Amino acid sequence: MEDVTDAAFRRLIAKYGKPDVMFTEFTSADGLVLADEKGQKKLRKKLLYSESERPIVAQIFSSVPENIEKASKLVAELGFDGVDINMGCPVRVVEKSGCGSALIKNPALARDLIRAAKTSGLPVSLKTRIGYNKDELDFWLPELLSESPAVITIHARTRKEMSDVPARWDRIKRAVEIRDSLGSKTLIIGNGDVKDIEDARAKAHETLCDGVMLGRAIFGNPWLFMDIGHSYIPTSEERVRALLEHLALFEELLADTANYATMKKHFKAYISGWNGAKELRVRLMDTNSLEMARDILASYLH
Repeated sequence: MEDVTDAAFRRLIAKYGKPDVMFTEFTSADGLVLADEKGQKKLRKKLLYSESERPIVAQIFSSVPENIEKASKLVAELGFDGVDINMGCPVRVVEKSGCGSALIKNPALARDLIRAAKTSGLPVSLKTRIGYNKDELDFWLPELLSESPAVITIHARTRKEMSDVPARWDRIKRAVEIRDSLGSKTLIIGNGDVKDIEDARAKAHETLCDGVMLGRAIFGNPWLFMDIGHSYIPTSEERVRALLEHLALFEELLADTANYATMKKHFKAYISGWNGAKELRVRLMDTNSLEMARDILASYLH
């Protein structure tokens, strides 16, 4: 997720509860190919990873096959385990350039992009939705499967629905049926409204999909993927200490290219659920530097 699952947060997740596969934030393939030196420095930080995160897949987007090809080869050179093409982002500025969800309306181009990414030699996956303005899964999915990507992750809503309606997991089950009827070996991953590992396993069992992707549930919860048989509930002190670690990793890895304000979106996610959390969060939101936030959190612990 943009400005959420960045290099700092992923490294923290890898420490506390690593999932089976990790994906980077989505990164512009056009920028990776065409940006100037300053732009390249900022974009490459989105592709920063540690060995603790493997297998790690670089998520890119573009509507230009040539740029997808070049960016995918760069991803391979950087040592990633796979390349993922975003075909589901509903943000208007992304769609205006024919990327993200806009590709649902252009299956021929979507197929060209998959073929272009395959020239990297890496496994190619993609994430998409069940349709644009309406459910088009029965037409859209076979188009993608015809290019034999390694994995297709399906967010169980249309682009029009955004996240405003419940995810329709019956459509994930239908996606598996379509895949099987075509004899495809592509893995189908379900996505949308998954609360925790228990919920993910239940949905995988119900739909027979090959895996489940969790997105928003990881916000402020690096313990999400701890496989201990039940959801881990951290104490308020553990939440504060994890946020301190997150701030330290942000400073180490990203502070020279990312704005401190990026961290503020994490404060509510970490600092909630106990008496006094709101007051602490308000103080943190008033800060304008890492040092100020660290001092407030350290004071709270002592």
